[in-house]
Amino acid sequence: MAETEYAYAFRDKFPVSRLHTLIVPKRSVEDYFGLNDQERNDIHDLIVSQSNLIKEEDPEVEGFNIGWNCGEVAGQTVFHAHVHLIPRRKGDVENPRGGVRYVFPEKANY
Repeated sequence: MAETEYAYAFRDKFPVSRLHTLIVPKRSVEDYFGLNDQERNDIHDLIVSQSNLIKEEDPEVEGFNIGWNCGEVAGQTVFHAHVHLIPRRKGDVENPRGGVRYVFPEKANY
């Protein structure tokens, strides 16, 4: 789908919303903390460019969740670093307040 010198972007095979995209470094590294500066920069550039493409493809997209799972206790199941770019649309959940804080639902609504 998209590629830089150090990373790829492609649609998630198990999307949580339409156009959910994964951005993955080319080098095999376990999680975010193993990335080097060039990989982090390319991943950042792909996050920005893919978010723009997603908004062009679907004008109903008004926001994004951007997420990393680092370590098994944080929910990581694929041990090759990857970031989730999840498009959000108004009304896709009843109350979006708290966003990524919902990993601990009792702390999400603050």
